[in-house]
Amino acid sequence: MFESFIGKTSPKVKNVIERGSVKKFALAIGDPHPLYIDEEYGKKSRYGNNIAPPTFPRSLEYGEIEGMELPKKGLIHGEQTYHYTRPLLVGEEVYCYTKLHDYYEKEGRSGKMGFIVLDRCGDDRDGRQIFSSRAVLIITETVRKAMMA
Repeated sequence: MFESFIGKTSPKVKNVIERGSVKKFALAIGDPHPLYIDEEYGKKSRYGNNIAPPTFPRSLEYGEIEGMELPKKGLIHGEQTYHYTRPLLVGEEVYCYTKLHDYYEKEGRSGKMGFIVLDRCGDDRDGRQIFSSRAVLIITETVRKAMMA
């Protein structure tokens, strides 16, 4: 289904790590650590600024791979991992993009399932990678059939 998109990348999208968004995210996940939400605490930290929680990149925009359309509903979020070279700092610009790393299919109890492996990355202004994440999305047989109809 998505084999022809393996290796393709979306255009980079500029995101700003906004203080209010970081605070709302930290409170929403139940982690009001002062490093995320208290400006004075952030200034005194080893980073000299507040940082975003590790899963904050989930809320960023990554652009779309041209011609690749994921189902609007019925995707199952299988797993996600993050790797950081350093924390995301409040106020900085991050340029994010998506790459289709892999697509494969397996037979399951209720039919064939598709597995989409997406890499999502964020770079600083100079093109140095700050973080990467890998997500595995699962498409059930029912959703696969509806997409092919």
